[in-house]
Amino acid sequence: MNEVLDRPLSVPGIDGYNDFINQKIERLLEGENLRVLDLFSGCGGLSLGFSKAGYKVIAGIELDEEAAESHAINFHKDDPFFSQHARSRDIQVTDPEQLLKEIGLVGNPKAQVDVIIGGPPCQAFTRIGRAKLRETFSNQHAFLKDPRSQLYKQYLSYVKSLAPMAILMENVPDMLNYGGVNIAELVCDDLNELGFKCQYTLLNSAHYGVPQMRERMFLIAIHSSVNADILFPAPTHFIELPKGYHGSRNVALKYILSEETTARHYTAPPEPTAALPGAYSASDALSDLPLLTEHLENKMKRGAKKLDTPLPYSRLPQNGYQTLMRNWPGLPVVNTVCSNVIRFLPRDYPIFERMEPGDQYPEAIEVANILLTQKIRKEEKARGKPISKRSKKYEKLLKETIPPYDVSKFPNKWRKMEEDQPSRTLMAHLGKDSYSHIHYDSNQARTISVREAARLQSFPDGFKFAGAMNAAFRQIGNAVPPLMATSIAEAIRFTIETGIRCYRKRNLNT
Repeated sequence: MNEVLDRPLSVPGIDGYNDFINQKIERLLEGENLRVLDLFSGCGGLSLGFSKAGYKVIAGIELDEEAAESHAINFHKDDPFFSQHARSRDIQVTDPEQLLKEIGLVGNPKAQVDVIIGGPPCQAFTRIGRAKLRETFSNQHAFLKDPRSQLYKQYLSYVKSLAPMAILMENVPDMLNYGGVNIAELVCDDLNELGFKCQYTLLNSAHYGVPQMRERMFLIAIHSSVNADILFPAPTHFIELPKGYHGSRNVALKYILSEETTARHYTAPPEPTAALPGAYSASDALSDLPLLTEHLENKMKRGAKKLDTPLPYSRLPQNGYQTLMRNWPGLPVVNTVCSNVIRFLPRDYPIFERMEPGDQYPEAIEVANILLTQKIRKEEKARGKPISKRSKKYEKLLKETIPPYDVSKFPNKWRKMEEDQPSRTLMAHLGKDSYSHIHYDSNQARTISVREAARLQSFPDGFKFAGAMNAAFRQIGNAVPPLMATSIAEAIRFTIETGIRCYRKRNLNT
């Protein structure tokens, strides 16, 4: 095993754990909703999904200031402890007992939280993140020393301190193959010592009603006191995923599927069947949102863009997904929609217009070269003489037309979405640029807006994001799709309720 990942956290059994579980079961039998604490909560994708499934979100812990404020705005805006909820917190120095006191929960901390959810920062585990670290430190194994890769230990520390009945951990598939180490198995081993049964698998959000193909690892653990089997949700929608997604899954599962490796807690994902409804497409998600063309009419300027300007919808809801996005349970029903802001990219609008669905950066450069040739011919015709490639005029036209990125290094940097397919994975990099998601509508010739990114991630229109455009894009890209979270939350709730029924039956028979 790699030195940096040697037995990470000592988590011996908790004295009286069963007693705390029994207290929680008694509280639930009295009709109270399951209480959930969201670690590394971001703006609240998991929280929103669990809230929709009937859980009470008691708090989130998040280091990013705008994301922490977003979480508070959407889940605790009327709470007398709102200012505490809106605080950004570093989980490495945040004591669980002190947190509960600050948000107004009194009593033994181990009796307050039923379910712990969250996804430790995934950047360290992704192959993209590893490549950046290698480049920065010129060290093939630099990613193994990334402190973010150790934050899952803080998650386990909270489990030990708060004695939940169940937990959910989410992360990128590469967590299963982190330099040849399966972090999920280490987590499960530690949870076993606390009396948990654990399983993990890979699920794709497009199979759960989200208009986005997003592959993630989900780990569910149920304490043995609950006495019920772990379930992963059955898919609700069908799509045959592109080859690239199968390839990424195989890389993540390389050591799990090897005969030399024992992955005792891995379970194969439930597979969708063609009999299910088809996955929602980008058009299914976005076609009722405002048409944005001001950038093509020279009415748009550079600079920070606020998210609070409302615009009317372009049409009535066209399907069940759009209706849900406007009428999410627990959030305000909206008649206009905000966050319709996009990036100012005047050089690239003509390229976006001419790109074909599915085109990526190499095709974009081909389009740009055609445009450059057309501009040069037009200028030469007006001048009546050729333009030298050494001239300032040529350099000016080149800069105004051709994107500067190296095709060999960034072949996937740009991508125009297909109208009839779910979008590809949204990432936190949206906070820096949006070229990975160019709108499928050539008449709009732009990258997606904040609200469109939210829709593709299944955040409803009544969900508010703190901060300006870049911060909102980052929060959305970092989030777990709420609709996918709802499916998992319902599976966990079913497991817990099954355990409670067994508990009640045992008590009636004694």
